[in-house]
Amino acid sequence: MDTITIYEPVIDPQTVNEFKGRVDPDWCPGCGDFGVLNSLRKACLELELRPNEILTISGIGCSSNFPGFFNSYGMHTLHGRALAVATGAKLANHELTVIVTGGDGDGYGIGGNHFTHTARRNVDLTYIVMDNQIYGLTTGQVSPTSSQGMKTKSTPFGSVEAPVNPITAAIMNGATFIARGFSGDTKQLTMLMMQAIQHEGFALITVFSPCVIFNHDNDFPFFKPRVTRLEDEGHDTSDWKAACEKAMVWGDTIYTGVFLHKKHALTLEQQEPVLNEGGPLSRRPLGLSREQARKVIARMM
Repeated sequence: MDTITIYEPVIDPQTVNEFKGRVDPDWCPGCGDFGVLNSLRKACLELELRPNEILTISGIGCSSNFPGFFNSYGMHTLHGRALAVATGAKLANHELTVIVTGGDGDGYGIGGNHFTHTARRNVDLTYIVMDNQIYGLTTGQVSPTSSQGMKTKSTPFGSVEAPVNPITAAIMNGATFIARGFSGDTKQLTMLMMQAIQHEGFALITVFSPCVIFNHDNDFPFFKPRVTRLEDEGHDTSDWKAACEKAMVWGDTIYTGVFLHKKHALTLEQQEPVLNEGGPLSRRPLGLSREQARKVIARMM
C-alpha cells in the first residue's frame, strides 16, 4: 500500500526570488493563482532546480499568463494547445523539466483532446491546472468544471450541464501521477508539485484556485471546511478503483492529495528508440547542409 506523508519544506526566503519573473502578476488581489505560483517556486527551490533547467508552457486565460511571472524558459502559446507544444519541446530536449500551466477552460474545454492523448502517451510532463470553475478572463461564463445549476453570465438560469471530473478522466486516459491541490493549502500543494516534477511520466495536478471576482459559489470559504487530505486517511495511491471513488466524492468532504501514482510505467521518451541514442535531439547535428536548412526556413517564413 502506497501512502503519502506531508512534511514542511525548508526554504530560504531570500532564494525564492530566483524564480521571480521579470513581470509582476496582474491577477486580481486574492486570486488563488498566487498560491500556485508561490508553491511552484518553493517546489523548484526544494528540488534544487535552476531556472535554465525548466521550461514553462501555457495556453490562454488568466492562469496562462504564468510563464511571465516565473523565471525560467517560457512560452505563452495557443488556447488549449499548451500540451501539444510541451510534447514537442520535451521530445526535442528530454533533459528539460517541462511544466505546463493553464486553467480549467484551457485544459479541460478546448484542450480536452490534447489532455486525453498526452495522458495515454505518458509524456514526461507536469501539468498544473488552476481550476476556478469559471471563465475568468472573459468575465464569468460557465466552464467545463462549473457545478450543475451554477448561474453565470452565459447560464443566467443555471447550468444544465454536468461538470467534467478531471481526476477520473486522467485515470481512465492513462496518466501515471494524478493529484489535486488547493491554493489555500500551499504546504500540501508544494509537496504535490515536488512529487509531480520528480515523477517520470505524465503528472496532473488539478488545483482548486478560486476566482474572487466571478465565482462566489466555489470560493475560499466554500473549500476551506471541506478539503480533506487523502494522506490523512491512509489512501492507497496504487489503487485506481479507490482513486476513482475518492475523486467522485463532492459535498461536505472534497479530497485533495495524490489519488493515483504508477511508479514503473514507461514514458513515451523511454519507449522511443531515437531519443535514447545520442542525447537530446536539439543538441545533435542537424543532418542538413547550411543551404538546405536555409531553404527550409525560407519556406516557413
